[in-house]
Amino acid sequence: MERQPPLEGPYPFLYLDPMSLITTSRELAEVCRRVAQHPFITVDTEFLRETTFWPKLCVVQMASPEEAVAVDALAEGLDLAPFFDLMADPKLVKVFHAARQDIEIVWNLARLVPAPLFDTQVAAMVCGFGEQISYGELAQAIAKVSLDKSSRFTDWSRRPLSEAQVEYAIADVTHLRDIYLYLHGKLEATGRLSWLDDEMALLTSSATYEQNPENAWERFRNRVRKPRDLAVLMEVAAWRDTEAQSRDIPRGRVLKDDVVMEIALAAPRTTEELGNMRAFPRGMERSRAGVEILAAVHRGLARDPKSLPKITRERRSSGGATVELLKVLLRQVGEAHGVAPKMIATVEDLEAIAASDRANVAALKGWRREIFGEKAIELKHGRLALSVENGKVVALEWREAAAEEA
Repeated sequence: MERQPPLEGPYPFLYLDPMSLITTSRELAEVCRRVAQHPFITVDTEFLRETTFWPKLCVVQMASPEEAVAVDALAEGLDLAPFFDLMADPKLVKVFHAARQDIEIVWNLARLVPAPLFDTQVAAMVCGFGEQISYGELAQAIAKVSLDKSSRFTDWSRRPLSEAQVEYAIADVTHLRDIYLYLHGKLEATGRLSWLDDEMALLTSSATYEQNPENAWERFRNRVRKPRDLAVLMEVAAWRDTEAQSRDIPRGRVLKDDVVMEIALAAPRTTEELGNMRAFPRGMERSRAGVEILAAVHRGLARDPKSLPKITRERRSSGGATVELLKVLLRQVGEAHGVAPKMIATVEDLEAIAASDRANVAALKGWRREIFGEKAIELKHGRLALSVENGKVVALEWREAAAEEA
């Protein structure tokens, strides 16, 4: 992660207008010009996607150290270009909480990923706040405020926006400033800013947000066991995503997940076979969609099995005991360093380490290897022992453990 200059705080957070609602291109350009003068900006969005494939942006919230605004993204004639320029500004840190969905919206609309980026949910995991902590919980813990969530589930596409909605939206970025300054300061003081690098690299990669129908089958990755089933699944899932994207409707409105899997396993070859499937929508077999689904099935059956991705099978038994010990060690290391275990290693990482000391996993690289990976290998080979002291698990080097037994 690009290191930013030290932040002095607390900032004298002021509002030019605590109820600022931007509805014109001129107002947006002016506010973007002002906030670009600061070292960071906090950002959030309100959107809908219940009836669409692509999220529908309704409101954008921004706060600099001096002001906070809500932007009516549905205002007639509003040009969001100044906002997108702001998101691309390499001098301005963009602060989000749980950034992935917000960034997906920017990517879909402008084909750019905001950078440099700071995700407070990820940073909180490194600072000992646990896994996937909510914005409200962080606001309570750091800013000492309780958020009003009464407008959380309102319809953000309806106009006009109410005063309560605007207040709610702006609150989602105002307290985020205090959270950012606190977490940034703690990470800098402990030398852990670089620990965010892998996560920020993933969040700022355009590949994270690309919706390629050819990869749609990966949603069902662990639900097929035979090459033929996988081949049909790949074609049918790709057809469904293409159809959903072109019509801008949710995947489930094209075909539900269980129907996609049923087709993959049954591989119907005729209209009658397709129509006789239990979960398949009645009458759909005689429509254009039915014809295209059958064509997808035939393409899948014609695939060369050698060209298919390797089917991942569930790991069992051999490394089970080792993995369980590694899980205990992971929890101990997480507690000792004040870092959420999920940030250090995944279950897949532990399984890979159990199988090989040279596994190509994040837990055996960089700071993760330093605080956990080396110990994991030592534990695996009996050169590290786990013990319980005062109700807590502690890790002991082999010599220490042997001395205690003596």
